[in-house]
Amino acid sequence: MNRQLIASLAALCIIAALPFLGIYPIFVMKVLCYALFACAFNLLLGYTGLLSFGHAAFFGGAAYACGQALVVWGFPTLAGLAFGTLVAALMGLVMGGLAIRRSGIYFAMITLAMAQMVFFYFLQAPFTHGEDGLQRIPRGSILGLNLADDLNLYYVVALIFVLGYAVIWRAVRSPFGQVLKALRENEARAISLGYDVDRFKLVAFTLSAALAGLAGATKALVFVSATLSDATWQMSGMVILMTLIGGLGTFTGPVVGALIVVLLENKIGEFARFMVQATGVQWFQTLGESVTIIIGLIFILCVMAFRRGIVGELLHRVGERKNA
Repeated sequence: MNRQLIASLAALCIIAALPFLGIYPIFVMKVLCYALFACAFNLLLGYTGLLSFGHAAFFGGAAYACGQALVVWGFPTLAGLAFGTLVAALMGLVMGGLAIRRSGIYFAMITLAMAQMVFFYFLQAPFTHGEDGLQRIPRGSILGLNLADDLNLYYVVALIFVLGYAVIWRAVRSPFGQVLKALRENEARAISLGYDVDRFKLVAFTLSAALAGLAGATKALVFVSATLSDATWQMSGMVILMTLIGGLGTFTGPVVGALIVVLLENKIGEFARFMVQATGVQWFQTLGESVTIIIGLIFILCVMAFRRGIVGELLHRVGERKNA
């Protein structure tokens, strides 16, 4: 317990110090938003064993709901974030109520189908402005703190991430979380013990959707926009990739996976330009145009060398050494 506390405090200190180390706050905020999104998805897949191909619907839906509340209805910033999270939770309640009637690949396909319905609704709905997206979302202020200042917003986003992470940690460590693990390992045995598995699945699905929505609403605040890319099936695939690369069923794995994916998306072009200047080889310029291919290659490498994900594999090897 002391080690966990020390590690948590060290992580908080690192997050607090990053802006003063010359790291661009917007980049770190993007990582934190995607990390919370991946952690929310991991709660469903890693600890409950339910594979959803539709989590982008909650991420993008909350972004649009938050943007609509702030731009059109004039909500305060905190109320806008809460509204976006609530909308995502309600969407999760409805979609989860339908999807949990099936299991396995059928569950995954139902979530994908409903997410695509949501995407096409956003594409045609007037308030989303189609492919242009919802732009110029005001950041406003929270408790007198002006969020137009990137540094102020950074610490608000960091606090939101920490709170969301804490909710997931507490849920998994609670008796509720133990039941979810039992469902993942042997659903038939959980039923024989008298648990209402559908109710537990629905609660887990709704909680995961709400936290994914909180991440989406926060991202809309950071980038002052909500676009269709937040609700596409590719976004659902991306969060699965983040979780698997980092480590399924681990607390820090999705955070590591989100950091790797966002780092590649944002920094591979800079690395390519540096290599061209350093070596004079123009081939490196193609790296910046092939981010998806590079991420795919890294995923293949992780599947072959790190079956449990990066963090999962490290924890497994540390456990083997302790038992040796």
